[in-house]
Amino acid sequence: MKHFEESMYQLIVETSTVLPADVRDAIRKARVQEDQGTRAALALSTIAGNIDSAESNVSPICQDTGMPTFVIHTPVGVNQLEIKQQIKQAIQRATADGKLRPNSVDSLTGANSGDNLGPGTPVFHFEQWEQDQIEVKLILKGGGCENKNIQYSLPAELDGLGKAGRDLDGIRKCIMHAVYQAQGQGCSAGFIGVGIGGDRTSGYELAKQQLFRESDDVNPNEDLRKLEDYVLEHANELGIGTMGFGGQATLLGCKVGVMNRLPASFFVSVAYNCWAFRRMGVLVDPQTGEISNWQYKSGKGSAMAEADEVAPTEQKQEKQREVVLQAPITEEQIRELRVGDVVVINGLMHTGRDALHKYLIDHDAPVDLNGHVIYHCGPVMMKDEQGEYHVKAAGPTTSIREEPYQGDIMKKFGIRAVIGKGGMGAKTLKALQEHGGVYLNAIGGAAQYYAQTIKKVEGVHFMEFGIPEAMWHLQVEGFAAIVTMDAHGNSLHADVDRDSLEKLAKFKEPVFV
Repeated sequence: MKHFEESMYQLIVETSTVLPADVRDAIRKARVQEDQGTRAALALSTIAGNIDSAESNVSPICQDTGMPTFVIHTPVGVNQLEIKQQIKQAIQRATADGKLRPNSVDSLTGANSGDNLGPGTPVFHFEQWEQDQIEVKLILKGGGCENKNIQYSLPAELDGLGKAGRDLDGIRKCIMHAVYQAQGQGCSAGFIGVGIGGDRTSGYELAKQQLFRESDDVNPNEDLRKLEDYVLEHANELGIGTMGFGGQATLLGCKVGVMNRLPASFFVSVAYNCWAFRRMGVLVDPQTGEISNWQYKSGKGSAMAEADEVAPTEQKQEKQREVVLQAPITEEQIRELRVGDVVVINGLMHTGRDALHKYLIDHDAPVDLNGHVIYHCGPVMMKDEQGEYHVKAAGPTTSIREEPYQGDIMKKFGIRAVIGKGGMGAKTLKALQEHGGVYLNAIGGAAQYYAQTIKKVEGVHFMEFGIPEAMWHLQVEGFAAIVTMDAHGNSLHADVDRDSLEKLAKFKEPVFV
C-alpha cells in the first residue's frame, strides 16, 4: 500500500482542521435557536468564525488533540500491523507539522513523548468485514469533554431526578443527568453518545461508537429513536447554554446504542463531545493505499460566520460592558469588574496548566507575576528556522482541574486575572474576593480565534513539562473574554448550575412507561 501513509496524513489533517457538514448544520441551528444579544450568542458567533479560520488556515480547530482514536475495518488478509505502523508515521508527521498538539504523556512521570506516540497512543480498534476496501474512521475527542464522560449503574439515585430504575425511563433520567453534570466544562453546546448495557469497558466503547454516527441519521430501533428525540428536545430546556453561559442551545445531538448485559449489571455509559466535533472517515484501496471515498459529507467551503444566517424570532439583550485592560492590572481595576463584563486584554500574558500550578505551590515563579494574567492554555507551537516559536492554536483548557491550587497561587504571586473555560469552584471564588481577582471565561475550542490575538511569543519556561504544560509568555492584543466570577462573590457558573438543577427536576416523572 504505497500511498497509505499519505492517505492517513490527509485524514488526520482534515479531521483536525475541518468540521464535517452535519456538525456545521447543527451549530447553525443552534445559532438560530439562541437569543441574540446574549453571552451565548456571542460565544456561538465566535465559534462560527473559528471554524472558518481553521479551515482557511489549515490549522487545528481546537488546540487539544485529545486521544486519536481509529476505528478500522479491513478485508480478510490485509496486514493490520502494516496499517498501524503507517498510521503512527502519519501521526508523527502531522504532529511535526503543527496539525496535532503533542498530547501523549507518561502516566507515571508526566513526560510528553513529543510525537503523540506511546503505550496506548493512538487507540486502534480493528475489525474484519466482507467488503473489499479498508475503512478508517478517526475521532479527535479532547480531554475537556472526555473528563465529562460519565457512567451510571442502575438502579441509581440522581440529583434532581430521584430514583432511576432498570428500564427505559431510568435510562432517560441518566442521560438527562449526564447533560446537566457536564455544564459548560465540556465546551457546550455539545453532542453525546450513549451506550446501554455491556460491561464497564464495552459500555463506554459502545457510547463512543455512537459519536461516529451522522448527527441527522435515524435510529432503526423505535424505542431508541424516541429516546434520542426526547433528550435532544428537552435537554435544551435546562438552560445551560453555550459554554455554560445560560441559553437555549445546550445539546446539539444525541445518539444511543444498546447491547446485551449481565443480569447483575445495568450500565448506562455517556460519552460527551464538545461542539468541536472532529471526526472523519475514508475508504482506502487495499492495493494502492489511496483514498477512494470520504465517509462524511465535507463541510469545506461552507462559511459559518455569515451574518444573514441568524434570524431569530426572539430577542433578549443582556447588559454587557466592555473594559480594556493593559497588563499588569491593578487591584482597583479588578474590583470594578462585574459578572457579564467583556474584558479585552492587551500586554503580557502567561500560560499555566496542571504541571505549572503544582510546581508553583512549592516554588518561586520564573518571572514577576504581580498584577499579571494566567491563561489556562496548552497551545500548539511551531518553531521557525530562526528558532522563534509561533502560535498555531491557543484555546482555553478546562479550569476546574486547577481548583486545589488557584486561589493560593493568586495570593502568593499577586496574580489578578485567570482565564480558562468552564469556571471554577468555591475555594477560588473566595480567594477572588479576599485578594481582588477575577475569572475570565474564554470560548472553549476557539483555538484559531485566540491565536490571532497573540502577536509574539516572548519566551518559555519549563519545557521539560512538554509544550502543552510549559509556561509560555505571550504578547497579546485584543484578547477578549467574559467575566464569569468576580471579586464580589458572584459566579455565573454557580448560578447556571443551580438554575439548571431546578429545571432538571421537571423531568422527574416517568415518560416511557
